[in-house]
Amino acid sequence: MAPDCGGLISARLQRLPATRGFWWRVSLLSLGGFFEFYDLFLAAYVAPGLVKSGILTTTTPGLFGTTGVAGFVASFFFGLFVGTALFGFVADRLGRRIIFTGSLLWYAAASLVMAFQQDAFNLNLWRFICGIGIGVELVTIDTYIAELAPPAWRGRAFAYSNIIQFAAIPVVAFLGWLLVPRTLFGLDGWRFVVVAGSVGAGLAWFVRARLPESPRWLASHGRSQEADAIVEAWEIEARLEGAILAEPEPQVMQTGRGSFLEIWRPPYLGRTTMLIAFNLFQAAGFYGFASWVPTLLIASGIDVTKSLGYTFIIALAAPIGPALGLLFTDRIERKWIIAGAALAIAASGLAFTQAHDMFGVIACGLALTLANNILSFAFHGYQPELFPTRIRARAVGFVYSFSRLSTMFSAFVIAAILKSFGAPGVFVFIAGCMGVVAMVIGIFGPRTRNLPLEEISQ
Repeated sequence: MAPDCGGLISARLQRLPATRGFWWRVSLLSLGGFFEFYDLFLAAYVAPGLVKSGILTTTTPGLFGTTGVAGFVASFFFGLFVGTALFGFVADRLGRRIIFTGSLLWYAAASLVMAFQQDAFNLNLWRFICGIGIGVELVTIDTYIAELAPPAWRGRAFAYSNIIQFAAIPVVAFLGWLLVPRTLFGLDGWRFVVVAGSVGAGLAWFVRARLPESPRWLASHGRSQEADAIVEAWEIEARLEGAILAEPEPQVMQTGRGSFLEIWRPPYLGRTTMLIAFNLFQAAGFYGFASWVPTLLIASGIDVTKSLGYTFIIALAAPIGPALGLLFTDRIERKWIIAGAALAIAASGLAFTQAHDMFGVIACGLALTLANNILSFAFHGYQPELFPTRIRARAVGFVYSFSRLSTMFSAFVIAAILKSFGAPGVFVFIAGCMGVVAMVIGIFGPRTRNLPLEEISQ
């Protein structure tokens, strides 16, 4: 097949340097992701307040009880599952920009309503609705960054994006520590933590509303003139910063709408199967700690205020993981970063079972958080590399949805383990899940470092 306009657009993007404008665009995308991550990790920090207020209970008599913390966590991840699995195709059909702006407004509105619920049913219902918007948003951000970044900078773009996004964790942890134990103006403190995320997301939508559509998506849908205008502006931007751009080497790029069935045919079948298995186990381990850490500390005999204080200190490490990743992410194959981080999570989780004093708890929590978030930025960059533009959002949404399904059910499993075996049993469960992750990615994951998206995804 001869090189086409889409292939030329792709080649022009690949030779662009990482300009100030490029980092600004990644920053604006990540600002929206900041509030998505804020809500993604919200449950861990408001759960003690929800239990204290009598809306939820720490555990329930039955495995799938909906009045406990597990039901609150599960309802959100069920919403994420619906958003990623059923609506991931929308970003391939309508474009990246309309989805990452619209879904942020969806989340902001639903989160605001959730803050004023009085019972477990309505709380979980609006938590589910929040999850739908966030599920679509996160997949679209990953897809856009992968299509925006030059090959040599793709890993660092995701690491930088995750620094901004994971900065939300110490913010929500601090607000949880400050507000959750208190009552303000006659309202429980956890409600103010939720409202803060909603208001911030609305402001983020306003700031990033001018981001352009993905040129790769435009070209793949026959809108070459629009794609050309955007890329030309970025080329001018690069030249103004002193860059000398080589002549692009046009590549073949298939245009038109892709089909969901493509992910079940070679060469994508093996990748789809691998990523489904990966997501099932990584989510159970990752969110097994991130969504439960204050509750796990309370179960270990630490009171609510100290638990939230320790959790805030641990949360400070959240953006440090991807910041460290800037040093090595484009020098090491992403599959090995993912496998190594999974093994580090397993080791830290097992060490946590032996931690009994403040120093040991915080040290193990910091190590586990660093490893968790190195794993996160690495796999968020890895998944969209493995599929072509025409099906990238729906493919990533589909395989990523299994992480949401996993977290939904593992929340109830963790609650049952916590009830029967205490916090040490939960950490053994986390370690086992991460051992499987390291094996799956290490054995079956393809190499992607510094390769053009078109070459990886063919």
